[in-house]
Parts: sequence; structure tokens; C-alpha cells
Amino acid sequence: MAAKERTGSRPGKRQTGQPAAGMTCAAAIHAAMQRGFVVGREVLVGSVPGIVVGYNIASFGNFIGNVYPLVVRTALGVTKCSADELQLV
Repeated sequence: MAAKERTGSRPGKRQTGQPAAGMTCAAAIHAAMQRGFVVGREVLVGSVPGIVVGYNIASFGNFIGNVYPLVVRTALGVTKCSADELQLV
């Protein structure tokens, strides 16, 4: 059996030099803002209440900004979310 070829990538992690999948961080943040997810807005992450405290501009790592553009503070801690994971209150 041949060894599996390793690329060194993980799901959701973008390698340096690769184009962003779908849209850039700025476009994802702008789309979230157009949907009403602005700083200070109360939201629900599932059933947990929270407040949008900022925007994720990370271009590498496990939680890149074009997938998870919103930073939300809840009673359980701070998390990065996509607009589809949240509901406006």
C-alpha cells in the first residue's frame, strides 16, 4: 500500500499564496454588516445571547475571516462566527 500524499493543509485553513475561497475578508465583513451584524448589536449564537464586538480579519489559521467574519462575546466567552450561525435579537 502506498503512503498517503500529505499536503500539510487542514479543512478551513488557507495556505500562503492560495486565493481565498469565495470572497475576501472585507467582502465577508461587508456582507455581514449589510445583514445588520454591526458592532454592539445583540445576537443569538444558537440559544446563547451575545453581542457583536468586532470583525475577524485573519487571513490564515483555523478561523479565517472570509469564513468567520464576526467576533461575538457571550457569557461562555468570545467566539468567531459566520452570519449564518447568528440571529439578530
